[in-house]
Amino acid sequence: MPIDPPDGESPAGAPSLGTSSASWPSVGTPRAPRADARRNRDRVLEAAAEVVAEQGTQASLRDVARRAEVGLGTLYRHFPTREALLEALLHHRFERLAERADALAASAPPGRALTDWLYEFTLGASAYQGLPATLMATLADEESPLHAACVTMRQAGGRLLEAAQADGGVRRDVTAVDLFALVNALSWATDQAPALAERREHLFGLVMDGLKPR
Repeated sequence: MPIDPPDGESPAGAPSLGTSSASWPSVGTPRAPRADARRNRDRVLEAAAEVVAEQGTQASLRDVARRAEVGLGTLYRHFPTREALLEALLHHRFERLAERADALAASAPPGRALTDWLYEFTLGASAYQGLPATLMATLADEESPLHAACVTMRQAGGRLLEAAQADGGVRRDVTAVDLFALVNALSWATDQAPALAERREHLFGLVMDGLKPR
């Protein structure tokens, strides 16, 4: 397996003994990422998307490094923790869902906007095995790198919920936390029992029926 050098640094992270001090970056001057470092980061993310899809959110980081054809040290240099890697991997997905909520709010009736967004959320939460459980744990952990992205996504859904409630289509006693827990539970069920994926639309309809005013 090819092992990449650690992005232009010695294993200890300092210039080699033969390097002239004149070539060192000046103190306080940020250095732009080298092209090979950017390529390595992109390769790790591409490999992570494949491995996490196969193994779930607890995928082996060693397998990710092997698939990306970089050393494990290179992977950790870019992503010091598993959550940091997941945050980078999932950031675009969460950002897209938040943007999608705003787009639906501007183009569809409140009830339809909420329904469409929640269904897209359930599909997204089922993209990787173990992701529904990871999402719930992340929301409870303010120190998690994924926390802010999850909260932003939930707030976007919360705005759709408030609009649907104001329009009379959803019970007033439902909160954004309730809503997120319900649809995430549906995603978790299909994650744990893949046979239920065929019943996803039916189960989703039951959840939405439960949100209607009494």
